[in-house]
Order: sequence, then C-alpha cells, then structure tokens
Amino acid sequence: MKKIIFLLSGLILINCSKSGGEKQEVKADLTEVLTEDRAPSPAAAPPPPPLSISEKVVSDENGTNKDVYPSKKTDTISKKIIKNGEMKIQVGDIKKTQNQVDEIIKKNNAYIQKEEFQNTDMDDNLTLIIRVPHKNFDALINSFSEGVGTVLSKNISSNDVTEEYTDVAIKLANKKIYLEKYRDMLKSAATTKDMLEIQENIRELEDEIDVAEGRLRFIDDRVNYSTLNLNLYKEKVRSSATSKIGFGSRFADSVTEGWNSFISFLLGIISLWPFFLIIPVIVFIWRKWKSKNKNKN
Repeated sequence: MKKIIFLLSGLILINCSKSGGEKQEVKADLTEVLTEDRAPSPAAAPPPPPLSISEKVVSDENGTNKDVYPSKKTDTISKKIIKNGEMKIQVGDIKKTQNQVDEIIKKNNAYIQKEEFQNTDMDDNLTLIIRVPHKNFDALINSFSEGVGTVLSKNISSNDVTEEYTDVAIKLANKKIYLEKYRDMLKSAATTKDMLEIQENIRELEDEIDVAEGRLRFIDDRVNYSTLNLNLYKEKVRSSATSKIGFGSRFADSVTEGWNSFISFLLGIISLWPFFLIIPVIVFIWRKWKSKNKNKN
C-alpha cells in the first residue's frame, strides 16, 4: 500500500513539472508575440518632420518637395477635343433661309452667340456664330449642307487639348495640397514674420488656383460646345429698272463728286493768295534794280 501511494505521488509531481514547463513555454511565446506587436513596423513609421515655416514649398519642377507632399492622384481624364467650323452658303432669300436656320439650330439644342448683317449694292451677308453641343456638331453641319443652299466653302477643324487639360488639372491638384499645408502651418506659426510669409504664399497660391480653374472652365466650355461660323450669302441680281436707277444714282454721284473736286481746286487756288501778292512785288523790285544798272552803264 505504501509503495502504491509513493508511485502515485511521483507521477503527480512529474505531471506538475511538465505542465509548469509548458506554461513557461506558452508565456515565453506570448511575450515574444507581444514584443513583436509592440515593435514599430517600417510601414507604420512616423512621418518625417514638416519643413520649417520659413521654407517655401516650391513647384514640382524643382523636385524638392515631392517626398514631403506627394502629388494628389487624379482620375483618368477623358479625351478633350475642341471642334470648330466655318461655312459659307449661297442662298436665294436671306429671310427665308434664316427661318430655316433657326429651326435647325433649335432642333440641335444650339444657340446663336453673335449675329451680324451687311447689305451692300452687290450682295447681302448674314454672319452667325453658333454654339452647339459637341455631340450635335456633325448633325448641325450636315443639316446646313443639305437643303439650305449652295455650299461655297466649308472648313472643319478638331483640336486635341487633352494633354493641356491634364497638365493644368494635375498642377491645380498639387497647388490645393500645398495650400492646405500652408494653412495648417499658419495655425502653428510662432512669429509675426512667419505668419506674414505664410500668408503671402497662401495669397500667391490662391491666385494661381483661380487662374488654373478659369483655364479649365474655358477648355470645358469649348469642348462641351463647339463653334460654327456660318455665313449666308446672297448675290443681288439687277433688273433693267434697277440698273437704270443704279446708273442715274451713280451719274448723280459722279456730278456731285466732280463739283466737289472743282470747289476743292478753287479753294486750293484761293489758299495761295499770299504768293499772288508777293510775286508782283518781287517783279517790281527786280525791274527797278535792272533799270538802275542800265542808267549806271
């Protein structure tokens, strides 16, 4: 009986020692895991300290602050195509054709930006500057080419401004990032000199941002709405009665012009009156001098 109790006690002590070792191993493993978790990873390293307040943020061209202020990722910009056109159409009746043109413009959701009419002895000219959505530009051109009149000339051009638009958009995004950085720096400015310098940089950036945004709006307007310069031309055909009236009018103009020329000539002669007074005096003095020389001889 004593031997059995002694064996059981030994087995219990051995199991306790093993469990203690396992617990120590588990604790060691947990300690290592916690240590690894507390150790800062390279990806989670704190950001570099900001630039001093007196340093200016320069543009990407200099390549000095690209790592400090990374460029903002911009979305992919679709193609930016500006379409312009010029057309000259000979018509039989300007007023009738203008009504037809108005219907075509309305159908294509376009509008007239400028209208100019000239009436001369030889012809009538109606010039329209039309702005039309880019998707309706080709349909508008085709409508004017068919059924309006005889197309005397047509010039269509396309200008790809995608590269310019992308460049301006990227620079604008970067300038906005710089602007926010300066505003944050202004909050923590310690001296008046630093505040004035930062405010000046903010003002310059705001001006540059306004210019860039205006350029983008201009390009968007030219891309979204194409421009067509349309000229309606009507040559005047003179009848016999009109020709007679035209000849009589021109004859009267010629007589009037001849009379005006005669008056101008007469007034020109009158304007020379000082010379008419001086010439007789010169002749009188010359003759008197000549007579004195004869008497001496």
